Amino acid sequence: MPRLLVCPLTILAFAGLVHAQPPGVKADRNLVYASPGGKDLLLDIYRPEKPSGPLPVVLWVYGGAFRMGSKDDGQTAGALWLTQRGYAVAAFNYRLSPVAKFPAQTYDCKAAVRWLRAHASEYQLDPNRIAAWGASAGGHLSAMLGASGGVTDLEGDLGNPDQSSRVQAVVDFYGPTDFLLMDSQAIPGGMKHDPPDSPESELIGGPIQENKEKTARANPITYVNPGDPPFLILHGERDPLVPVGQSAILFDALRKAGVQVTFHRIAGAGHGGPDFNTPVVRAMVLAFLDQYLKPASK
Repeated sequence: MPRLLVCPLTILAFAGLVHAQPPGVKADRNLVYASPGGKDLLLDIYRPEKPSGPLPVVLWVYGGAFRMGSKDDGQTAGALWLTQRGYAVAAFNYRLSPVAKFPAQTYDCKAAVRWLRAHASEYQLDPNRIAAWGASAGGHLSAMLGASGGVTDLEGDLGNPDQSSRVQAVVDFYGPTDFLLMDSQAIPGGMKHDPPDSPESELIGGPIQENKEKTARANPITYVNPGDPPFLILHGERDPLVPVGQSAILFDALRKAGVQVTFHRIAGAGHGGPDFNTPVVRAMVLAFLDQYLKPASK
């Protein structure tokens, strides 16, 4: 699978899908949500053309080993079906590790949430119902959004400081959660994460095992607390890139903290692929989002 060698943490769940807009959907594209260092970061909002009221929002966070990826690639297509289920979907670009090291990516994610709240009325969004969904590196960043709500030094200064960056639910597809344990959890022949050229080492700016304190700051599991929102976690049991143990330890930590969490292991599945884009998986995601973002409909 040559794509894995080129981009080892890229989401493969929706590979090959065309980034096509579903019928009956309005798109507002390339909205500037922040400008770190004078460089604009852009965001797209997809929503039903005729919403019945303020829409719950799913913030889609793409994967790509923290090195690559874009809101404009085929990954976003894997979330746009939600627009036909009464949701708005927001897809955004964040700074990649060749451009900026951690915590820039987390700053950007939180800035996107704050911007959505600040502009909710303009785009018919419900500022009190926002979820984060991502896979692989995007799963990591989604988990960071969920676990680090209220952590002041991860907020950054990219605008709308009067708005909260908390999310009300998290969908985490096979995201890393504790970089320091990834090699010890790897399946035979699995990817190595301790070397200095690994995605995680490049993200923090040095070999992770030689920078344990900085690495711990980049781990979602560091911030788990009883105030975290509900999580839905899915992970392939044969993932050669992000070990399934990464999701298992997050599940255990969230459950111990008393957070509502559901964890599905997908037998035989690897790092993404069609196993994560089935009717069964979509039903899981939709039921979870409906439960926590549409309580009035229950």
